[in-house]
Amino acid sequence: MNPSESIDQLIAGLTDWRGKTLASLRKTILEADPEIVEEWKWMGSPVWSRSGIIAVGNAHKEKVKLTFSHGASLPDPDKLFNAGLGGKVWRAIDVFEGETIDERAFKALIRAAAEYNETKKKKKASAGTRAKVDKNKDA
Repeated sequence: MNPSESIDQLIAGLTDWRGKTLASLRKTILEADPEIVEEWKWMGSPVWSRSGIIAVGNAHKEKVKLTFSHGASLPDPDKLFNAGLGGKVWRAIDVFEGETIDERAFKALIRAAAEYNETKKKKKASAGTRAKVDKNKDA
């Protein structure tokens, strides 16, 4: 079973509001950036990535949680993050029954996370190229 099928199966198994909420969040994430890839990690967690992890989704008893790997580095002008605010790296959005998320703001946050990962990837590649050039210079 591929990751998208595993996520489909997880959502289908959540027959209450959490399944609908996770399905809606997933749809918005995939609409925000067509290059986002779905993954299945940590024995049952949906993960959305582009040049690194953007967010991990989990359905808990009373909430659906989306944890952003580098949330502390992302702009959040609409104050979507409401959990993990004291952490130095990650931030999360906890969605409770009956709540909705501003789709425009959520898509902007997803795009910012993808852009952050792309920038980080380019800096890492650039640093690796400089290291090779420096190494060759000394030879």
